[in-house]
Amino acid sequence: MLAKRVIPCLDVHDGKVTRGVQFGRAEAGELRNVGDPVDLAVRYNEQGADEMVFFDITASAHGRGTMVDVIERVAERCFMPLTVGGGIRTLNDMGVMLKAGADKISINSSALADPSLITAGAEKFGSQCIVVSIDAKQVATGRWEVFSQGGRKATGIEALDWARKAVNLGAGEIVLNSIDADGTKKGFDLEITRRVSQAVHVPVVASGGAGKLEHMAEVLREGKADAVLAASIFHFGEFTVGQVKEFLASRDIPVRIV
Repeated sequence: MLAKRVIPCLDVHDGKVTRGVQFGRAEAGELRNVGDPVDLAVRYNEQGADEMVFFDITASAHGRGTMVDVIERVAERCFMPLTVGGGIRTLNDMGVMLKAGADKISINSSALADPSLITAGAEKFGSQCIVVSIDAKQVATGRWEVFSQGGRKATGIEALDWARKAVNLGAGEIVLNSIDADGTKKGFDLEITRRVSQAVHVPVVASGGAGKLEHMAEVLREGKADAVLAASIFHFGEFTVGQVKEFLASRDIPVRIV
């Protein structure tokens, strides 16, 4: 069995890593500044993170450019794969970030607006570089809807259908984020994670809701995820990446320990 990945996520707003309780809080001033993205990335690199994800959390809402400088500085000092998303709308945007040192590009609102961007990116840079991030909210029993613009705008698209379509168009990975669980630290949405994981043949990264070590094990085991992404528990020093991996290993979940 392939090792499960542990991935810290850095939400970047105005050049600083921030953390809010739920989506769309930047404008309301409801974000906590938790540090410099390069310093945090170096810390997680030293702790043994398998990858790092950077999201410019207000880029798609405000048309702000992405964080070329941040990625360049992180890539100089860290050696795990880097994924960057937020405000990436064109093949040129993708190329700029990959040239800056990113290994993967995460697209969300831009892929919903123009699904052909997934195929174009996969053909130019390879499917392994193209990650489709899905922000899903449960709207009825057994139904999760995809939201765009950082969780602000309902699309009417069913999450499972969109995940399948994105992979068919060329996405090499899905990041599935539960809007309901994001930032609450009450656990991942196991049901939608399991449904998506079983519906597609590419890796699925679970996001939204990590609060305890057991939450990580649950979503990897019961949610069938290939990787787990978290922010708050790492940023505020509740757990290190190493502690998460040691716990997962103790539950017979394969992880890479360095």
